[in-house]
Amino acid sequence: MNYTEPTAPHPRPHSDRIARLVLDSATDFAIISIDLDGNITSWNPGAEHLLGWSEAEIIGKNACIFFTDDDKVNGVCDAEMIGAARDGRAEDERWHQRKDGGRIWASGLMMRFEAEDSDQHIGYIKILRDRTPQHEAEQRLRDSQRQLATALDAGRLGTWQLDAATLLLSCDDACKANFGRGADDAFSFHALLDAVHSDHRDEVSAGIEHALESGDTYDADYPIRWPDGSEHWIHLRGTVQCAIDGTSMTMTGVTLEVTDRKRTEEALSQLALKLEHAVDERTAALQAANDQLRREIAERHHTEETLRQAQKMEAVGQLTGGVAHDFNNLLTIIRGSTDLLQRDDVTEEKRKRYIKAISETVDRAASLTGQLLAFARRQPLKPQVFEPKARLASIDDMLRSTVGSQITIERDVAPDVWPVLADPAQFDTAMLNLTVNARDAMPEGGVLRFVARNVDQIPARRGHEATLGTFVAIEVSDTGTGISDDLIDRIYEPFFTTKDVGKGTGLGLSQVIGFAKQTGGDIVTASDPGQGARFTLYLPRAHDEMLADKPITAEEGVSLRGHGCILVVEDNVQVGEFATQMLHDLGFGTTWAANAQAALDLINQHPEKFDVVFSDVVMPGMNGVELAQRLRRDHPALPVVLASGYSQVIAEEGSHGFELLQKPYSVDRVAKVLNRLLAARP
Repeated sequence: MNYTEPTAPHPRPHSDRIARLVLDSATDFAIISIDLDGNITSWNPGAEHLLGWSEAEIIGKNACIFFTDDDKVNGVCDAEMIGAARDGRAEDERWHQRKDGGRIWASGLMMRFEAEDSDQHIGYIKILRDRTPQHEAEQRLRDSQRQLATALDAGRLGTWQLDAATLLLSCDDACKANFGRGADDAFSFHALLDAVHSDHRDEVSAGIEHALESGDTYDADYPIRWPDGSEHWIHLRGTVQCAIDGTSMTMTGVTLEVTDRKRTEEALSQLALKLEHAVDERTAALQAANDQLRREIAERHHTEETLRQAQKMEAVGQLTGGVAHDFNNLLTIIRGSTDLLQRDDVTEEKRKRYIKAISETVDRAASLTGQLLAFARRQPLKPQVFEPKARLASIDDMLRSTVGSQITIERDVAPDVWPVLADPAQFDTAMLNLTVNARDAMPEGGVLRFVARNVDQIPARRGHEATLGTFVAIEVSDTGTGISDDLIDRIYEPFFTTKDVGKGTGLGLSQVIGFAKQTGGDIVTASDPGQGARFTLYLPRAHDEMLADKPITAEEGVSLRGHGCILVVEDNVQVGEFATQMLHDLGFGTTWAANAQAALDLINQHPEKFDVVFSDVVMPGMNGVELAQRLRRDHPALPVVLASGYSQVIAEEGSHGFELLQKPYSVDRVAKVLNRLLAARP
C-alpha cells in the first residue's frame, strides 16, 4: 500500500441505519473502514475528533495519510494491513499524524473484515484510541526512573545491615531516624517488620529469608508506616555477603523513597482499568449493534425473497391470463367454424371459408406458442449461416406491405458486414415484430430505417456489463412517438403492451429478446419520447469454419401420395389415432406403438417391415431423441422423423441431426418429408 492520495474521493459505501448510529455515537474512538486498496471508505465523528479531517475531506484518501513520515518510509501501514489479512487482527501503539500537523499517541487495532454471507475478504476495520496523556505520563515515569537509577542518593533513606545469625539490624543514623530509633539503639529484624503494612509482612519476611538462604539479591517495594503515622512506599535493596571462612553471613542494603512512583503507577493502573472497561463497553455495544444489523439484514433478505416470489407469481398469473385470453379467442374461431361446418345447409363457398378460417387460426396459435417459447428461450432453433444484407433484402416486400405507403423504409448495410449464425426464420419474425411496433408508433407516417454494421462488443444494458466479442449489430429505428422512461424497462415483459385491446398480444418484443439471447446475442433499446425509438439487435458473427445448413429443396414436386410402412410412436391416444388415420388416408401403411420400448420390440421382431419411424419426442420412459439415437446405432439404414410441440431436450441440445417436424404440422409437410426420406433410401 504505497502512500498516494487519489485525485477524487471514492463514493462512500452504503451503511445501514443501525450501524451508522453506532459509528456516529463513538466520539471517543476513531472507527475507520478501509478497502483492499488501502483507501478510506468510512470515517466516524470520533475519527474527525481525534485526527482533525472531516468525513468529506478524508473519504477515498489512502489510510497512510495519518501515519507519520517515518512510518510511511518504513512501510508500517503496509505491514499492519498484511498482518491483519494474515492473522485476522493487528495491534500497535505509535504516534499518528493529525491534519493540523500535530501528533497523537494512539493504540490501534486493525481487523480483517469479511462479507457476511461468505469468507471473502473485502476490507479492514481500524479502531484508534487516544492515549497521549497516558503515554506522556508513562514517559515521565520512565524519565524519573532513569534519573533515580543514575542518582540513588537523591532518594536514599539510609543504609542497613542484617546479621543472618542473630537477625539484628544495624542502620546508619538516617535509617534509624526514619524508623524512630535513637542513634545508639539496635533493633531486630522483627522490629522492621512491625513497621511494614500488614498485607505485605509475610511477603517481605519470606523474601529476605529466601535471599539469606540462597544468596540471591533482595529487591522489592512495599509500604511502611513512618513514626509520625504516615504511610510511604520504600524500595528495599539488599545483597548477601559471606565471610571468607564461611562463619558468618550478612545482607547489606539501601532503603529508597519511592512513594511518588508507586502513586503514579497506581493512578496509571486505575486509568488503564477504566479505559479497559470503557473499551469493553464499546465493544459490547458494537457487538450488540452488529447482531441487530445482521438480524435486520436477514429480515430484509427474507422480505426481498418473499417479494421476488410474489413478483414471480404475479408474472405467472399475467402470463397465464394472457395465454388463456389469446387462445380462447383462437379456439372461439375454431369452435364456431366446426359448428357451422356440421350444418346441413352449409354451401361449398362457406365450407371453404370456414376451413380456411380454421387453418389460419391454427397457424396463429402455432405462432403464439412459438413466441412464448422464444421469450422463454426454449424454442428449438435451426441456426444457419446467412448474410444479413441478403436476408433483409429477401423480406423487403413483406416489410413494405406491413407498414403501408405512408412509411418510408431505408436500409444502410455496410458492404463488409459479417455473416451471422442464427435461425433465419426466427430472424425474419424478429424483424417483422420490430417493424410492426415501428408502424404502430408512426400512425401519421414516418421513416423506418434498418442499419447493419460490425461491432466488437454488446454495450452495457439492463444491469449487464458490456460483452466483448464479434457481433453484427442490426439497428431498427423509427421516427415515431418513442417510449417513455417509465415504460422502457417493461417493454420486453410478456403480454405487456400499450396498444389498445385487440391490437397486440404483447409478445412481439418478448420473441425478439428471447431469440437474441438464445442465439448468443442481445438487444439494446434507446428512445427519446417524441423523437422515436431505436432497437439494436446483436447477433454473433459466423466464422469461416461454420457452414450454412442447406435448406431442404428436394420437397418441390414431391407427391403427397405415400407408400411404404410407417411406424408411428406416440403416447397420446388421440394424437396417435389421428396420425395413423392421416397417414393411412395419404396412402401409407401404418403401425402404432404407444411408447419407445414397444417400438423397439416391433422393429426387433420385424426388422424389414418398417420404412420410416415417425416418433413423438416427449414420452414417458425413453424419449423420442433417445429412441432415434438407439435406432441410429442398431438400425442405421432406418430413417427417423421426430415431432414435437415443445421438448426441453430439443431446446437445449437440438435434434441431433434427425428430421424434426414442429407441432402442429400440416398434412402436406408430413407427406413431403416422409416421401423425401423414402426416396433417398437405397
